[in-house]
Amino acid sequence: MKKKILTLIFIVLVILILANIRLLVYGIQQGWGQFNIIWNSIPIEDILQDPSQPDTLKSKLEFTLKVRKYAVEKLGLDESENYFTYYDQGGKPILWNLSASEPFELKPYLWRFPFLGSMPYKGFFELDRAKKERDKLVEQGYDTRIRTVSGWSTLGILKDPILSNMLERGEGQLAEVIIHELVHATIFIKNEIDFNENLASFIGESGAQQFLKDEFGDSSTSLISYIHELEDSERFKRYMLAGTKKLDSLYNETMEEPENIRQQRKDSLIVKISNNLDTVSFNNEKYYGIFDENLPNNAYFMAFLRYHSKEDSLRNVLDTYDGNIARMIKDLKSRYE
Repeated sequence: MKKKILTLIFIVLVILILANIRLLVYGIQQGWGQFNIIWNSIPIEDILQDPSQPDTLKSKLEFTLKVRKYAVEKLGLDESENYFTYYDQGGKPILWNLSASEPFELKPYLWRFPFLGSMPYKGFFELDRAKKERDKLVEQGYDTRIRTVSGWSTLGILKDPILSNMLERGEGQLAEVIIHELVHATIFIKNEIDFNENLASFIGESGAQQFLKDEFGDSSTSLISYIHELEDSERFKRYMLAGTKKLDSLYNETMEEPENIRQQRKDSLIVKISNNLDTVSFNNEKYYGIFDENLPNNAYFMAFLRYHSKEDSLRNVLDTYDGNIARMIKDLKSRYE
């Protein structure tokens, strides 16, 4: 009897493994990529004490430690072992993010993972693997997008390092990405990716402003420069979010039309949205001509819904706490713990 039970358990396990073989292989690949980065990361304190290391690098890393400490002590984010180490990318991207969307609906393609739930993007440490999966989705008719990732969070499970490419950002942007990822390690709601990303983006920006203000002062060049960057970012986000509404209306209006007609009207509207970007006033000219080489598609527009569509409501929530981010984080943690 005992032997039969063990045999039955073995058969069930084999069936489960075979049914999830692709997910298992993917998990092994991602685990190896993450392990390689962690294994080759260097403690920041070792770099700071090494006389052979350049002062510019030391200064940037000291700055990251200040941001990290501020995020925990002043913003109420969880203490963890994140961002005490440094990984040199050698100037090359090391992670790519694949996302996809329905062709005539602003609806994301979802990947399902144990514990994490449904995710509207998938990471790859090898670009070729990302391209292969993208090509399969394109064959099925999905709009797709691959982008490089300069920072990510393992939700406090592993020791996330500071990446060398992160240090190429200005002070405000660097503080923002660190705080953004630490928010993920503090609050993560399964199957609520839009809320998770909107919250991290909002707290990242608000927390970075507060840090720069407290660290350098109200009239500091660092704060003023970052505020100008945020002004441009806000204008771009609002313009693209308005574009998502236009596309959504078009898809609803053309539901009964032939697919080729829907595609023509979709392409025409996206070209119009892209060309009219030059009517928006920006402080930095980098936004002009941003779509000259590649037009956006649904997967691109979906990113603005995923990361920024709830920021106004989150700003209203923060106002109820008199702008106190730590109090807001504390309440959210107690609510979703």
